[in-house]
Amino acid sequence: MGDEIAIADRIDTALVRRLVAAQFPRWAHLPVRPVTDGGWDNRTFRLGDAMTVRLPSAEGYAPQVAKEQRWLPLLAPHLPLPVPTPLAEGAPDEGYPFPWSVHRWIDGKVAHPDRIADLTAFAVDLAHFLAALQAVDPTGGPAAGAHSAWRGAPLATYDVDTRRALDRLGDRVPADEATEIWTAALDATWAGPPVWFHGDVAVGNLLVRDGRLAAVIDFGCCGVGDPACDVVIAWTLLHGASRAAFRETLAVDEATWARGRGWALWKALITLDNPDRVKAAGARHALDEVLAEWQASR
Repeated sequence: MGDEIAIADRIDTALVRRLVAAQFPRWAHLPVRPVTDGGWDNRTFRLGDAMTVRLPSAEGYAPQVAKEQRWLPLLAPHLPLPVPTPLAEGAPDEGYPFPWSVHRWIDGKVAHPDRIADLTAFAVDLAHFLAALQAVDPTGGPAAGAHSAWRGAPLATYDVDTRRALDRLGDRVPADEATEIWTAALDATWAGPPVWFHGDVAVGNLLVRDGRLAAVIDFGCCGVGDPACDVVIAWTLLHGASRAAFRETLAVDEATWARGRGWALWKALITLDNPDRVKAAGARHALDEVLAEWQASR
């Protein structure tokens, strides 16, 4: 962990300028500035007005560079919204140990309720996007694994982490009910063929423009497997009519919905177990939504 933090702390505009100048001198004259809400897995910088530079913040995220370079150009023509366009792949250099990437800039702001004109329309647009992604031919696609942080893999991958978090949180969460939800999610096994999933359908990876969903970014956790991880947004952002519209449009069956609820529960619990004041508020909101929706469905 210490090495990862040290590497992330060394990623700054000066490093990006040196990397670009050394490997892509045709862009060396362009200004470099950090991007607000630039992400955790990668540090993101604006390169001129039309490009971004993304540098993995730790070794575990480095394989995502080659994956996005290969698969985004193949996925993009099948999708109803813009996704990142890789323009170049950089090599380790200037003391930075990982590959890195240059993408085309996409205008928009990260999704937030205050920026969304109609949450139900937003939910429907997102569901159409995910349905189109799932319909892309998965042949040869990267099977779920470490590169996707095990998104798309069986939910049981995180069983130990979830139960440990429940034990540590104690009476700060309704442990009995959370355990019941988690058990139901584990029992709802995936029986379908593997399909494409995004892997991190979170507000930070959904861009809004003029009140509408405008793009889906950061495919670092994408792969081929169980798509249940992509419905977590139903509890982290959506609610009421928007949640129902999302589920209906995406045609999510009971078992996939249960696993998605489990993914949302897992993330909320492990976030609360490692408190960050900013992230804890979102985790508590997601947990409350999971619990309320579970109670209403029974």
